[in-house]
Amino acid sequence: MASAKFLLCLAVLLAAAATATAQAECSQCRNNPPYTYPRGDEAGVVVNDLPGGFRAYVTGAASSSRAIVLATDTTLKRTLASLKICTKQIADKVSRAGYFVVVPDLFNGDYLTDESKNLSEWLKVHNPVKVAKDAKPLFASLRKEGKSIGVGGYCWGGKFSVETAKITDDVKVVSISHPYNVTADDMKEIKQPIEILGGQCDCTTPPKLVYRFVNVLRKRAEIPYYAKIFPGVGHGFACRYNTSDPFAVKTSEQALDLMIDWFDKYLK
Repeated sequence: MASAKFLLCLAVLLAAAATATAQAECSQCRNNPPYTYPRGDEAGVVVNDLPGGFRAYVTGAASSSRAIVLATDTTLKRTLASLKICTKQIADKVSRAGYFVVVPDLFNGDYLTDESKNLSEWLKVHNPVKVAKDAKPLFASLRKEGKSIGVGGYCWGGKFSVETAKITDDVKVVSISHPYNVTADDMKEIKQPIEILGGQCDCTTPPKLVYRFVNVLRKRAEIPYYAKIFPGVGHGFACRYNTSDPFAVKTSEQALDLMIDWFDKYLK
């Protein structure tokens, strides 16, 4: 449950955001494109035909009893072979904490990289509620292997992660960063511990909406939760950061550490 200290800190951040004389620019999903870099020394590999029909980037020891499924944002490269380097780095870092990590292609190659695509039409095809149901065989397979499963989601993947926490007991814990289209009503239905990491300048999920999530969760004593608003950052701060910006790198690393700590707490 949220501590009094957390609620006080959140209230201060909300007040600061509301009274600032020069409001920081807020970034929306398609207005904050991912930074791309030369391919690095990725530790994982791309595999085909996982349960549910997914391709995925996988990394970490397959023998681990703990698995993390990372649900990405919508604007990755079109193929897993050229998956955004930041995402691979995140997956590899999580794997080094002792996890087997799966980054499935939940869009079947149809990423929202083409600016001519209509977001509303694209979301009808790639509805995260439907995709979460389609992914149930993947989670069931990991559970059959004796693994405890957590889900980490970014942007679109945040909504996907929340849906998994509503519809399957195979998932034990979720963490969402700058989520897209998550609602306070979703918090009434989740069945698993949830961590929510938001940005002060995120217009997609602004601090006032995160506070609504908290207000619902604090009334549900049976659901552990944690929430944090990172100051001075907008949508995409946890997975679309510019590696030449020290502040952006530090913030993303803090978010990653919090996600790993949250998984460590609930996955044994």
